[in-house]
Amino acid sequence: MELFSKSNRRGLVYLLPLLAIVALLAALAEPKEKSHDESEKVEVLSNIVQTAEKANPIRPFRFDPNTATFEEFVSLGLSKTTAAGIIKYRKRGKVFSIPEEFAACYGVSDSAYQALKPYISIAVEFEVKPFEQRQDQELRDTTIRYEKFRLDTVSVAYLQTIGFSHRRATAFLRYRDMRGGLRNIEEVRECYVIPAAECDTLARYLIFPEPKSAEPTNQKIELNTADSAALRSIYGIGEKSVVEIMEYRQKLGGFARVEQLAEVKSVTESNFEKILQQIYCDSCNISKIDVNFARSQRLAAHPYISDRALRKLLKTRQLKGGWFTIEEMINDDIFTRDEAERLRPYLRFTRARE
Repeated sequence: MELFSKSNRRGLVYLLPLLAIVALLAALAEPKEKSHDESEKVEVLSNIVQTAEKANPIRPFRFDPNTATFEEFVSLGLSKTTAAGIIKYRKRGKVFSIPEEFAACYGVSDSAYQALKPYISIAVEFEVKPFEQRQDQELRDTTIRYEKFRLDTVSVAYLQTIGFSHRRATAFLRYRDMRGGLRNIEEVRECYVIPAAECDTLARYLIFPEPKSAEPTNQKIELNTADSAALRSIYGIGEKSVVEIMEYRQKLGGFARVEQLAEVKSVTESNFEKILQQIYCDSCNISKIDVNFARSQRLAAHPYISDRALRKLLKTRQLKGGWFTIEEMINDDIFTRDEAERLRPYLRFTRARE
């Protein structure tokens, strides 16, 4: 006995494809409906977020961004997120010195800043100070425990122990060395890091070095052979000057005349007159340059040979082989007569044998 008749089987053949199509359409329709619902939800959430993010109306009152509280920032009309951000910014060390720095805070819109700007009141301790005022404040010490000390040997470390700041102590001793020593209170008064009102008090505690009398002629110091200790013993030459004198002596090849010491930057005009009485030069100790064979680097290092003269010297030397006298170099327009006179003690003319 057959379970389905022939007509029933024919009906199933048509029905099954129809059911499959209906199921497929239902499956395709469901994601679209879900996607539509999700779009609606996203739109609603977006509206909520946008509403929440809208700043409250600005309600300005006088405030200092360096000291205002979280609640005060919110009362001004800023969002809680912006208020919390400013507080966190301050805790990281931010100081608002000018109103414009408040405008740079994240969350403070241009319109909000323009509305609040007239009400920003920055306390004096937070304001930007002029450079001179800041420098004066940094160099001024709060408490100086005065006690006697020798001005010619005192160190930065010692000045700090009696209350000087490191910067002030360093500047004071740099000034002392640049002057070649401080011999009286009037010279101390000229130092910019010592206020005039403080000099009278400080004078009672300073021990100045004993003035040196002019040395006899046979006790003068020869500049070209003197070591750093010998140079430092000369009245008017400080530690900084010693270094610069030795460096310049090396570049020159030695001093031909005592007057050349005035070419050292740290030797002041007032100290130079004192130094002249204590020094002399021995020209036999000069290291000379063989102008016909010296390397270009050796010639270029000498302070009296200009770049222009060096170029002409090297070019002409290559063409003619060298010179016998410095007068020939003047005739060849290598040096002017003044340049030649300055260089005369430092040049040697050796010609290769024919």
